[in-house]
Amino acid sequence: MFNLLIHDDQKGRETLIYLSKEEVKEKIQNYNSSVTDKLKMTLNSNGIYTGFIKVQMDLCRPITVPASMNPGKHAHNNNETAFHLSEGYVNTLHISSTNTVREVIEALLKKFLVTDNPAKFALYKRCHKEDQVYMCKLSDREHPLYLRLVAGPRTEMLSFVLREHETGEVMWEAFSLPELQNFLRILDKEEDEQLQILKRRYAAYRDKLEAALGGVWKPG
Repeated sequence: MFNLLIHDDQKGRETLIYLSKEEVKEKIQNYNSSVTDKLKMTLNSNGIYTGFIKVQMDLCRPITVPASMNPGKHAHNNNETAFHLSEGYVNTLHISSTNTVREVIEALLKKFLVTDNPAKFALYKRCHKEDQVYMCKLSDREHPLYLRLVAGPRTEMLSFVLREHETGEVMWEAFSLPELQNFLRILDKEEDEQLQILKRRYAAYRDKLEAALGGVWKPG
């Protein structure tokens, strides 16, 4: 049983360690010798290295894509549609050591043809320490592949999660009016579904109670 602790981008961040080219080469060799999924890193002659990271898509709000990608799903105009991405979906990206968090977020959205503003999203790193699971929001300037290299290939040591910004820090001005209206429609629909579930549940309780009362009380 793990406890989850969430830190913002200014707290809980490890001190950045600068590695020499020889240290990078050694770490890449060690990394590749430990890889079990064939997703190895490659060191180029200019010192830049490339490799793969896996990002879990942990999104609560619907994303917006071209309507042709998902026709009939909560369409809010003729060109775009919004839908919920499957929970826990993991995507693999091939990036370089120069790619920043912001570039990784933009690449993820481009891969899914998401038209939402990248400023709505944040990339987190998740790691296990003893019986705790720590989630720390990364700053736009950090380099995910460097973090992957330092942590090694084991995802239980380090994994990446894409999430929306927390509710209190949502950049609502980044949403278009049709998007906001679509969110309201989805919330109304979900509220109505929950209300119907509650009504059916209490109706079933009432039937059982009345049946029980009918069995206990009999006219004399």
